Amino acid sequence: MPTWDTIDHDVLVIGAGGAGLRAAIEAASHGVSVGLVCKSLLGKAHTVMAEGGVAASLGNVDDRDSWQVHVTDTLRGGQYVNNWRMAELHAKEAPDRVRELEAWGALFDRTSDGKILQRNFGGHRYPRLAHVGDRTGLEMIRTLQDHGVHQGMDVHMEVTVVSLHKRDGRVCGALAYDRERGRFRLFRAKAIVLATGGIGRAFAVTSNSWEYTGDGHALAYHAGAALQDMEFIQFHPTGMVWPPSVRGILVTEGVRGEGGILLNSEGRRFMFDDIPEAYRTQTADTPDEGWRYVTGDKEARRPPELLTRDHVARCIVREVREGRGSPHGGVFLDIAWIKTHLPKAAEHIRRKLPSMYHQFKALADIDITTTPMEVGPTTHYVMGGIRVDGDTQMSSVPGLFAAGEVAAGLHGSNRLGGNSLSDLIVFGKRAGEHAASFAKESAALEPDAGEVGEAVRECLAPFDRPSGENPYAIQNDLQRMMQNQVGIVRQEGEMLQAAEALRELEARARRVGVTGHREYNPGWHTAIDLAHLLTVSEAVIRSALERKESRGGHFRDDYPEKDPASGTINFVVQKGPDGEMHVRPEPVVGVTDELRRLVETFK
Repeated sequence: MPTWDTIDHDVLVIGAGGAGLRAAIEAASHGVSVGLVCKSLLGKAHTVMAEGGVAASLGNVDDRDSWQVHVTDTLRGGQYVNNWRMAELHAKEAPDRVRELEAWGALFDRTSDGKILQRNFGGHRYPRLAHVGDRTGLEMIRTLQDHGVHQGMDVHMEVTVVSLHKRDGRVCGALAYDRERGRFRLFRAKAIVLATGGIGRAFAVTSNSWEYTGDGHALAYHAGAALQDMEFIQFHPTGMVWPPSVRGILVTEGVRGEGGILLNSEGRRFMFDDIPEAYRTQTADTPDEGWRYVTGDKEARRPPELLTRDHVARCIVREVREGRGSPHGGVFLDIAWIKTHLPKAAEHIRRKLPSMYHQFKALADIDITTTPMEVGPTTHYVMGGIRVDGDTQMSSVPGLFAAGEVAAGLHGSNRLGGNSLSDLIVFGKRAGEHAASFAKESAALEPDAGEVGEAVRECLAPFDRPSGENPYAIQNDLQRMMQNQVGIVRQEGEMLQAAEALRELEARARRVGVTGHREYNPGWHTAIDLAHLLTVSEAVIRSALERKESRGGHFRDDYPEKDPASGTINFVVQKGPDGEMHVRPEPVVGVTDELRRLVETFK
């Protein structure tokens, strides 16, 4: 008979990155019992990989910036299929959340007069990203952890959640196992916050670490929650392409924010070919110039490398496909050129981009102060996720909340750089606050023991098939299929082939087998992760087939233009009574006359 330990909390937070930590801090501050579950070790959250900065309209570098400009930049970047209410709250509250981090001990870079320094980033009209060199996410995690340890929460490290459980229609528990010993734990909770991050490990080339297997998306889906926008995958324009062992590792947008330029094999700055007319008031041929935003009698010059990420990624793919790529299938990112006009350029680069300098030196034996980097697109972020209420962050399942990358809405079809970190702290706080309120108003419910037992038996089933399918081989085949057929450029025929291939992969997954015992068994962990990856991959494929247009992170070769009718809907994915996945259109929410006027004003 399966056995498990039982642990009780008022609020259970699953995921210990920026969103999870901020949610746990907020919930604990409201006097409820909080449990924090992390798949890896505390401090190793993927938030540490967010390097460039946190977006907030502090106006420290350019006083023309405001929440009104920030919200319109976010909506424009997301091409207006965002949850407009979330975009509004995010822009209004991000400055306070950044100042809060500073009060808790975050050591941001400073201006000459002592204010928090802000840098340019793709899609942002003004310098808006508060940063700590190129290690901003790491500083955020350090600050949140140092503050959070005093809040009285219980931390459960190296624990993976495998299923959510409901009673009377609302969530009441989560089944998990500890990765070290393989022992099962049932967490009983009045409210649960999912903050599990993204789905990057569904693709072959990704900046995401091993934890990003779509756990939260799949858990919520199987618990009956709605997902949305799953077709929108962000391929960051600049990941490492050489050597192969580090292919996909992120090269922060901060390199371009500090003046890095993109060159093809002919040495030409190809991004000047692709400035959209909506942005173009002037182009220039010298590397330190760009197009200009004109606002009244002032202007802000911007390099074309800082167009939105989806646009830059497609331009790089074009250069490679047309034979103008670098030797290893990317393009060149050159920050070293700034020595032509900056006397101490090498010192400046090492000070502003210390992680990038050491990353390329250690992994590729390249000195970025003298030599261009080879970069190419890498799967980086999913704009889609759990459909939540913009104010409370609660999903369509009562008591189940979501924040951060696992939640949909804020970013629409394409996330602006830096909005991810402010997303974590703005909506992490809101999720924790409303989860605590829900827990205070709700009675504890007991998960069904029969359902929990069945979930345990399902997890252990691979041990009954020691000669079954290899989980690593199935995951590898899935990643290659998604990369090649549902990647940066899509078309219906290839995605239909992917949907058919997915059925075969699912059949193979039902025959997966592992050997050995439950302690320290990475093959077993992979078999469990595989179920989540297959669920989120189906959601991506099904949603991408439904959206017959190109918008943001979803580009279709067979429908290269935007469809005005599709610009007012989100595609929602939900598990039906028949157990099958269903996709339906829903109107974009949160649109108000006030926000429409703002969009028109700042266009």
